[in-house]
Amino acid sequence: MFEQKIDKIKRPYRIGITGGIGSGKTTVCQIFESLGIPIYYADYWAKWLIENDEKIVAEMVQAFGAGTYVDGKYNRAYIADIVFKDKSKLAQINAIVHPAVEQHSQNWHAQQTHAPYTIKEAALMIESGSHQYLDGLIVVTAPEEVRIARVMARDGSDENAVRNRIANQMPESQKVALADWVIENDGKRGIVPQAWTLHQILK
Repeated sequence: MFEQKIDKIKRPYRIGITGGIGSGKTTVCQIFESLGIPIYYADYWAKWLIENDEKIVAEMVQAFGAGTYVDGKYNRAYIADIVFKDKSKLAQINAIVHPAVEQHSQNWHAQQTHAPYTIKEAALMIESGSHQYLDGLIVVTAPEEVRIARVMARDGSDENAVRNRIANQMPESQKVALADWVIENDGKRGIVPQAWTLHQILK
């Protein structure tokens, strides 16, 4: 798929990386970073924008009230309580934040003129629809039991809590179906050689 697009692109390629919780997508991004590729971490910038973008702040306060921010800081506990009581509110938050993150990422990408390609990493890349604005998509996969063990070790979560989080995410098979490339992070195949192979294609 990517090869069909390649001749039409006159700027650095925009590549996405996503994967389910515990798949190791951040680790894969760190490999690409070590190869000199700029990485846009969407979740980090979403948290930054929700406190620093005046338009987002105004829309969040209008939607959820003055308690959304305390001393200029995003009141996560307050919002979490609202979402817990009404799951539809999460979609409302995403409708405010996701378009701003997408525009911010495009502006960031436009500045990376020195790179052959950039990578945008996001957990909800497909769910938010932002994969449609990319030139190629990498999905990082791992067996469910491996993912559970990783998250338990990383976060100190119990097994049932991790299984519930996985169950609430888009199935890995649906993400793979939309991928241009898949990196298998199962602990058996090395992810460095897989990333290196893709780097040779993309650069």
